[in-house]
Amino acid sequence: MTIRAILFVASLLLIASDAAAVDPFEFEVYPYQTVGKGLAEFESLNSFVPSGHRNGDAGTSSGDFASHAMYRTAFEFTYGLTDHMEGAAYLNLAHPNADSFQYAGSKFRLRGSLFEQGELPVDFGWYLELDWHRTPQFDHSQLELELKPIIEKDFGRFEIDLNPIFEKAILLGPDKNKGLEFGYAAGIYYNWMRSISPGLEFYGSIGLIDDNDPLAQQQHYIFPVVKGSLPGGIEYSLGPGIGLTRGSDRIITKFNLELEHFIGSLF
Repeated sequence: MTIRAILFVASLLLIASDAAAVDPFEFEVYPYQTVGKGLAEFESLNSFVPSGHRNGDAGTSSGDFASHAMYRTAFEFTYGLTDHMEGAAYLNLAHPNADSFQYAGSKFRLRGSLFEQGELPVDFGWYLELDWHRTPQFDHSQLELELKPIIEKDFGRFEIDLNPIFEKAILLGPDKNKGLEFGYAAGIYYNWMRSISPGLEFYGSIGLIDDNDPLAQQQHYIFPVVKGSLPGGIEYSLGPGIGLTRGSDRIITKFNLELEHFIGSLF
């Protein structure tokens, strides 16, 4: 069953060979389950590139600053609007090599789940996001709309999460007249213990659906990760990312922390 599950994910990733740009502010694979109504999550999403590209607009850089030695952090606030839908806002900050922290954009999203968990053979959800960048040094696309179907399947202790990514620059910026991009984020996890579970995560970027980038310029990463829950309602996910093509940064590290609280009475 384990080998079949891994082959299932690998085949979907190979099929998904038209992808949007990798979002270095959010190395996260979304599961089917949303936060409950009246629950809030505070999350810190962090990445650092110890070995990347030294020119701008290459690797995980979408702007003027080079990706090498770039530290990025996103602060996310998520609130459960209903038992099946949540809203979130992000503040993105970046620390280029030998420079100070700078504002790098904002994001706003809705995420929901369809049907009850386990009602269908595969659990489905959806994700809609608006990215706003007034910071060409970090991203030349000023306004982007992103849609992710969320697909989850459990095989015993193994969990598979798939996030195909459809992205389009809209209204503003030099890319507003370009077509639709497609990408992926995916994860395979072994739910060993609540406090620690190993897994593999995959992120990729290939370009426009109707005009794919050459293979050498595409981005593909694999992250061996560990994740789990700590006392006090703290969840974590961390691991190194390895670039698989020349267009990728060679090494990226991620470290995400999440804190969940009930604050429904405040709203």
